[in-house]
Amino acid sequence: METTVTARHEIRIAGFGGQGVILAGMVIGRAATIFDGMHVTLTQSFGPEARGSAASAALIVSPEPVLYPYLTHLDVLVAMSEEAYTRFTPALKPGGLLLFEQDLVSFEPRHPDIQAFGIPATRFAEELGHKVVLNMAMVGFLTGVTSLVTPEAAHKSIADSVPKGTESLNTAAFDKGLEYALSQRLSAVPQ
Repeated sequence: METTVTARHEIRIAGFGGQGVILAGMVIGRAATIFDGMHVTLTQSFGPEARGSAASAALIVSPEPVLYPYLTHLDVLVAMSEEAYTRFTPALKPGGLLLFEQDLVSFEPRHPDIQAFGIPATRFAEELGHKVVLNMAMVGFLTGVTSLVTPEAAHKSIADSVPKGTESLNTAAFDKGLEYALSQRLSAVPQ
C-alpha cells in the first residue's frame, strides 16, 4: 500500500483527554513527514484538565510546503467521542470523510454529502488488554481507509513516538485497525 497524497489534506482527530488524541496526530504527522516525505503541520488544543476535557489535533498533509498551518476546509474527521462528533462534523467539507469510534459515537447520517465509516476501536484495544491504545487502532483505521500514510511509515512512527516498552502493544492496536479497514474493504480518498 502506498500513500496516495497528491493534494493538500486537512485532518482533525478529536476526542477527550486521556484517549491519546494528540499522540495519534503526532504519529500520523511523523509518518507522513519523516517516513513518507510529505509536508505536514500539526496544531493541538485541549482543555485545562488532564483527562476528560475536549482535545483535538489538526494536521495538514501535503506534497507541497504548507504555508498556512490552520484548517480551512476539513477533509477528514476522526471522532473518538460524541462531543467531538457533534462539534466538528459540521466543519467537514462536502465529500469529506468521517471516521468514528462506533461504540462512543451515536452516528446519525445528518450530513448526506460526507462518507462515514465506524470502527469498534475501544473493543479492539480492550481485547489487547489496554483500552488506552484505542488511538492507535484509529490511526490504523485511518491508514487503511485513506492511504494518507503508508503502513510501513506508521509502524516506524509508532516505534519512535510511543513510550518505550509499549511499542509492540501500540503496533498491535494499529494493525487491528488497519486489518479491520482492509477486511471491510473500506476505502476512501479524501476529496
